[in-house]
Amino acid sequence: MDKLMNSNWFMRIIALLLALMLYASVNIESPASNNEEKYNIFRSPSTTETATITDVPVNVYYDDRAFVVTGIPQTVTVTIEGPKSIVTTTKQVKDFEIFADLTDLSVGTHSVRLKHKNLSDQLEVDIDPAVITVGIHEKVSENFPVEVDVINKNKMKEGYIAERPIVKPDSVKITGAKEHIDAVAVVKATVSLEGADGTVVQKSKVAVYDANGNILPVTIEPSAVTVTVPVDSPTKSKSVPLKIKTTGKLSDGLSISSIQSIPSQVTIYGPKDVLEQIESIDDVSVDLSKIKENATVEADVPAPDGVTNVVPNKVQIKIDIEKREEKTFKQVPIKVIGLGNDQEIEFIDPDTGKLDVVLRGKDSVLKNVKESDIELYVNVAGLDEGEHEVNVEAKNRYNLSTVLSSEKVKIRLSNKENSLEEADNERRNQIEENNDSVEPSEQKKSAEEASN
Repeated sequence: MDKLMNSNWFMRIIALLLALMLYASVNIESPASNNEEKYNIFRSPSTTETATITDVPVNVYYDDRAFVVTGIPQTVTVTIEGPKSIVTTTKQVKDFEIFADLTDLSVGTHSVRLKHKNLSDQLEVDIDPAVITVGIHEKVSENFPVEVDVINKNKMKEGYIAERPIVKPDSVKITGAKEHIDAVAVVKATVSLEGADGTVVQKSKVAVYDANGNILPVTIEPSAVTVTVPVDSPTKSKSVPLKIKTTGKLSDGLSISSIQSIPSQVTIYGPKDVLEQIESIDDVSVDLSKIKENATVEADVPAPDGVTNVVPNKVQIKIDIEKREEKTFKQVPIKVIGLGNDQEIEFIDPDTGKLDVVLRGKDSVLKNVKESDIELYVNVAGLDEGEHEVNVEAKNRYNLSTVLSSEKVKIRLSNKENSLEEADNERRNQIEENNDSVEPSEQKKSAEEASN
């Protein structure tokens, strides 16, 4: 061994081996230069690899204060090929960018090639799609009211109803291409009432539709609104009185002394807004043609529109009957209404201006009626001078059935001035007739009297 260590050749060989090992160590840690394969005594040449990266977002550069861009895909697929180590790192880190540069383009439609940056020059890059068609539009903003589309009403808990929804805010700012803003037909927020048994408050996204129901590609601010839908139970109740409606007629000589329902009120159930409109139930019906004496009959209580229930739905109607008597009043004067200040009226038939009146009703009422409780009148408003046949109207304090000796009377209307002139002429004619039958001296005296 000592001889070897002292040999110059041995030392030279050892030095060469150390140099080769150092060279190999340096080349293992250093990447190969562009498109060149490196060799050393310890490893095989480097290999290439291909990788496909999906869902790579696309950035776009343009003046977003003045324009709106359409046609930009959200993502693209990028295929890279190159040295395995670079491909692997790029696929894992994804620190590159795919973009469309529209900064120098005007309003209109353009074909644009997508570009990339931050990818190694050692990689071959393929973008799918490589070329896209984009539209550059003038940017417009406008406020629109928000409507609410309430769905699943039929899936609310049984017995509940939905009232009008409230939206806050009730309008949103829509920004987009001018042609899209012009096409806006409705702005809607949707709220579901499935399973609702009380007031529903939901945060709802806003969507913008055209007239064909297509969603428009616009920006909405705010993008969501708060929708409140009051949900109430229809089991609200209210007590209302009954109004009895009679049909048919009682037999001759009979009249109703009293009619009442037992109970006099019922309870109705339904939505609050419906109950607020109902003050009474008016259609409880009784057929009088079947009543011959005091009786109690059962009647149905109909439920008004919108009312869900009526309690009770049947009532007893108590009817008290009394024999109907008659009372006659002779020669009741007829009053005149509507007569002008310059008009006079004369009754021709009957010339007395009076009629007989027969009142029919319960004896207990009739015995208290006086002539002063009866009023007959004719209305001559709007009638011209001359003869007319007019209806006589009658009423009485107790609303008793009334029969007149004549339903119409014949009258004559005249002007007061004409009447005075006719009277004066008649007086003169009378004087002249008298003068013809007396002595001349008496005629002179009569003429003087007439002139006076």
